[in-house]
Amino acid sequence: MPQRNLIRRSLAAASGITAALQFAAPLLTRLLAGVTFFYTGQGKLQNLDRTTAFFTDLGIPFASVNALFISSLELVGGICLMLGLGTRIFSLLLSSTMIVALFTADKASFLGKFPAELTDVSPVVLLIFLVWLTLYGPGRASLDWFLGKRFGLQQQVTVS
Repeated sequence: MPQRNLIRRSLAAASGITAALQFAAPLLTRLLAGVTFFYTGQGKLQNLDRTTAFFTDLGIPFASVNALFISSLELVGGICLMLGLGTRIFSLLLSSTMIVALFTADKASFLGKFPAELTDVSPVVLLIFLVWLTLYGPGRASLDWFLGKRFGLQQQVTVS
């Protein structure tokens, strides 16, 4: 009997600790993806001519417009992900850029590593993070959560 009580107390303590740390998973995911997109967007904007030429070589229509749009989306989206502002919207938009990257710039790597080594393909990993953020949301350590609470826009989320 005392062993069962000890196990029960240990499980309750572990459950309390993990519940208290739940904010960390979306925060760390947002920070990792956000920093990545910020720097790739910044690099593309700083070398916009090269980015446009690359998009042209990939056969992306309206290469100059798309290069500017994607570069800006990555830069602004990266900042917003880090802050947790518009997390679901930016995660969804950036997910679409990763899907396009997988079928254009990273197609050979994607097909060559499929299925066993997909985590070696950066857009796949980022896509997984972004899909998770789209579905799970920004978490409590975010401007989305703060603004939602401030303006009474919080959604009740139940996890089964």
